[in-house]
Amino acid sequence: MIGTCDKCGESFKFEIFHNGFGDTSYAYCDTCGMTAILSGWHRQWPSSVKCTQAEIAPEMQPYLKPCECGGRFAKGNSPRCPHCKQPLSAEKAAEYIEQQSPGTRKGWRWQRNWLGIYCAVVDGRHVADIFKEAK
Repeated sequence: MIGTCDKCGESFKFEIFHNGFGDTSYAYCDTCGMTAILSGWHRQWPSSVKCTQAEIAPEMQPYLKPCECGGRFAKGNSPRCPHCKQPLSAEKAAEYIEQQSPGTRKGWRWQRNWLGIYCAVVDGRHVADIFKEAK
């Protein structure tokens, strides 16, 4: 898929993932918008935190390593444009997501938020299972 930034107008590669199919949760970096996808089956998943199959629970934040850019993965963040680094609008993204998704013809609609069952990966920028080492 190709997305377009609602702030600067630049284009980028864009993918969406269904977290229910893989028993995963996700979070976005507060600085660069990188997506962290976390497997609920990973051996380091904290037993006290529920796998939401959507955006992470706030209790997960202390268990995650920082992003490679120095930012942090946290509940409430958004994916960001790779060019201007501004947060992307989930509502405005609906236009290019639904336009390019085959399921739209059958009635599927984008969730129009960055906290539901679908997460976004911009320009292929994602990391998996970035749990801090257990002490």
